[in-house]
Amino acid sequence: MGEVIQLTSEDGFTLAAYRATPSGTPKGAVVVIQEIFGLNPHIRSVADGYAEAGYVAIAPALFDRIRPGIELGYGQADMQQGIELKGQSSTDKALLDIAAARDAVDTVGRVGVVGYCWGGFLSWLSACRLDGIAAATSYYGGGIASVAGEVPRCPVLMHFGERDKHITPADVETVRRAHPTGVEIHVYPADHGFNCDARASYDAPSAAAARDRTLAFFGQHLAR
Repeated sequence: MGEVIQLTSEDGFTLAAYRATPSGTPKGAVVVIQEIFGLNPHIRSVADGYAEAGYVAIAPALFDRIRPGIELGYGQADMQQGIELKGQSSTDKALLDIAAARDAVDTVGRVGVVGYCWGGFLSWLSACRLDGIAAATSYYGGGIASVAGEVPRCPVLMHFGERDKHITPADVETVRRAHPTGVEIHVYPADHGFNCDARASYDAPSAAAARDRTLAFFGQHLAR
């Protein structure tokens, strides 16, 4: 269903992206923002899932600025490598690359973003700092509480796990207090990474409920 394409960011940097196209007329487009594990098979399958739901989906390879072709698994060594790669990454440059992905698909209609883990954090910042984003969904985005004072330019949907040791209930409450309207938050009986079926923390009921809400959210805000 998908293909690897090349994007050029505003600063002239060229990176890879995985693009998946629906079989019928697109409902819009979704930029899928990776975890700390790179543009790996799971993220490509997530993009394929949005294409199956009717959206042009594009997932930029945000670690290409460090080294092209990074695809990690979910073991401890890969986890540590992903943390190190994230630490070497520039948030501002990641947003440039997300904007390049947006620009590559905006001809099909309105563009939403959805991000997971680190991508969940970047999805929030995309909503706050980038133009041309019609809706943003964040899955267990760590660090959002530290920038909760930023103001989103579009509707935002957030998913968190109540057993997530990386994102505390206090963090979630900080976001709720900062945005009593305009940001829809759901907390699930699950751990961090509950949407990823390649991780031990995968929780099928929570993942299904979050996906249903996300598709309804995009259906509302990305419709022409």
